[in-house]
Amino acid sequence: MANGGQVLSMLLPQGGWVIYGDDFDSIIWNDGVAPITKKQFEDGFAQYDVWQTEQAEAKAQAKADLLERLGITADEAKLLLS
Repeated sequence: MANGGQVLSMLLPQGGWVIYGDDFDSIIWNDGVAPITKKQFEDGFAQYDVWQTEQAEAKAQAKADLLERLGITADEAKLLLS
């Protein structure tokens, strides 16, 4: 289960906020940040797990693409980096 900070990081990755706990009313908005609505924040808890999975899949695909371009396996890359 996501926490309030994780939800805000997903919805507003540029930052501009501080949150204490998981309560929308505890969010402190910095100047120049367009705040989100309470509904968007609450809906974000349900969306977070899917978003996190998509991010992990995109990262894994980028890694696989890079290894393919380099023409090496993941084990060979680990060996190079050790």
